[in-house]
Order: sequence, then C-alpha cells, then structure tokens
Amino acid sequence: MDNNNKKFDIELSKEVAQGQYANFAVITHSSSDFVLDFARIMPGVQNATVCSRVIMAPEHAKRLLFALQENIAKYEKTFGPIVMPDQLANRTIAPFGTPSGEA
Repeated sequence: MDNNNKKFDIELSKEVAQGQYANFAVITHSSSDFVLDFARIMPGVQNATVCSRVIMAPEHAKRLLFALQENIAKYEKTFGPIVMPDQLANRTIAPFGTPSGEA
C-alpha cells in the first residue's frame, strides 16, 4: 500500500468545528513556506481582522491548489458555474457593493 492510500482519523474539536468566516485572503511565501492569512473585512471598517493563519510547505500548498480546483469543478458540476462579477478584477478591498458602510 502506498502513502496515498493510507487511512487515518481526523479529530475536530467543537471550537474548530464552528469555523471562521473569511472574505479576504493574503498569501505570501518564502523558499520554504507558504503563509495564508484569512481575514474578514466589514463594510465601513478600514482594517481587516486576520482570523486564521495557515503555514504550509510548498508541496502542501500545491496539493491544496489541486484539491481546490477539483472541488470547485465538482461544485460547478452540481450547482452550476460560480459567477464572478466583472468588476472583481479591479477590486483591491472587500467584496461589498457600496463604497462605505454606515451602522
């Protein structure tokens, strides 16, 4: 049996199972690591709050890329294409339709 077919259990604590909502990500890298910072940006707020940082080896980052591509393809096969707004390429901040928010 090769390493790709080994099975193992994954433990998920109640706290982690709740998850963290993120609508913004920053990815940086060095020769040995990829750092993924997941953040929340709220309307009318200047600062993004990083809610999770994941650090992984380049090999694992590439495996994550392939897994995301595979899962997005499965999602779109089931639910239809994920539509990206035309203006998305020009956005540099949050994916909100209004320039500022008021509480």
